[in-house]
Amino acid sequence: MSEIVKPIAEWGVAIMEIIGIFIIAGYAFYALIVEPLLLKKRGQTETIFREVRQRLGRGILLGLEFLVAADIIHTVAVELTFETVGILAIIVLIRTFLSFTLEVELSGRWPWQNKE
Repeated sequence: MSEIVKPIAEWGVAIMEIIGIFIIAGYAFYALIVEPLLLKKRGQTETIFREVRQRLGRGILLGLEFLVAADIIHTVAVELTFETVGILAIIVLIRTFLSFTLEVELSGRWPWQNKE
């Protein structure tokens, strides 16, 4: 069974990592090139910085979610050792911290605060 699951999991991990990278790169391209041009064309030049920052941050958050999922699948299905679990724990901790701080930075409030 392991001989069947391992290659499928490796392909799934590779695909999820590629998706995560493309999401981050795609959002970065859109946020840094397309979004400012659209806002400038509409005459909303005062909101360009805020909108670009929001869009780029959201793209990074979404891409990080895919990369964390790929790391979890790789550790559990492909290479389950104490060393890889420890490395996964550190990676998830760092990426969770990044996601948390990005969310606070983008929304301007702590997650447990009301939206008002």
